[in-house]
This record gives sequence, structure tokens and C-alpha cells, in this order.
Amino acid sequence: MKLTLHKLLTIVTEATLENILIKDLERLGVRGYTIVNARGKGSRGTRDATWSESSNIHVEVVCDINTAETIATHLQEQYYDNYAMILFMTDVTVLRPEKF
Repeated sequence: MKLTLHKLLTIVTEATLENILIKDLERLGVRGYTIVNARGKGSRGTRDATWSESSNIHVEVVCDINTAETIATHLQEQYYDNYAMILFMTDVTVLRPEKF
């Protein structure tokens, strides 16, 4: 069994960014991602998803450290000033590293 250390990049942001965010991720080299609807409260208020303009998404990407840092830098530069968005990274150990 081959185990490899990668990064899990988690992005929580406004659902209105989903399509453009997917294009950004693919352009930056991501081979796959998971997106789910999210609700919560933060510095920009409550996002309760009662209508599409107030919904959030939770995006997870498993990738190498360089790709994670490239994505984080891009998202910070392009979206942080005008959209509700947080990012965090954690170490993950993966099987089948060729998938990432």
C-alpha cells in the first residue's frame, strides 16, 4: 500500500461563484473536487440558504502543496476583497496518489 502526503484545500464561499470557481480550479491544475451546499454565520453575516443569493458552497480539493498554494494565492487576490470566502488547508494522507 502506497500512502502519500497531500493537502486538503477547503474553500467556503458564496454559491454565486461556483461556475467561475470551477473554471479557475481546472485552469490551475485541479484534477477533481467536491462541492456541497453550506450554511453558517461569519463576519459577513448569516448565510442561511433560504434563497440562492444567500447560499454558500463548501469546496474540497485534494492536491499537492504547490497547487494548493497557487490556488490559495489566486483566490485571495481575485475574490477576498469582494466576496465572502474563507480558505483553510490541512495535511491528508491519500491512497492512489496518481488520482491527485
